[in-house]
Amino acid sequence: MLKALSGTLLVGAAIIMTEAPAMAAVASGSMTVRITIQAECKVQTASDLDFGTKGVLDAATDQTSTIGVQCTTGQTYNVGLSAGAGSGATTAVRKMTGPGAATINYSLYRDTARTLLWGVTIGTDTLAGTGNGDVQNLTVYGRVPAQTTPAAGIYTDTVAITVNY
Repeated sequence: MLKALSGTLLVGAAIIMTEAPAMAAVASGSMTVRITIQAECKVQTASDLDFGTKGVLDAATDQTSTIGVQCTTGQTYNVGLSAGAGSGATTAVRKMTGPGAATINYSLYRDTARTLLWGVTIGTDTLAGTGNGDVQNLTVYGRVPAQTTPAAGIYTDTVAITVNY
């Protein structure tokens, strides 16, 4: 019986081996993987510039804000800040507007000493840089100078950020 069983197994194994397809050749190829990076800059973040709460404006009040700019590695750029939305504002004297259209003057600077105004004219009053692929944080130095204090209330302005590249 052992002889008969081993013969059956041998025949079964031979049938299984002859039914499998034969692999006689291998084909190969390749594919291209691609991405195109174009020069680009984005304003990723911009924190509010909050001068806090004051009673009277009898002394200068300084604060800072941060703008996060992200540009393609090696891409040069210039960041400009508009005069704002206040009526009669310039890049030298911006205006926050409050109750009854009253205004508070303020200025924005590119340096800690607050001597380099920040405006929109490339080569004159913008901040230049070169992208490194990561977000680069730029500090905005703000100042509300001593001035006649207007009526109590909340005073605001909106400044547009422009990145030329």
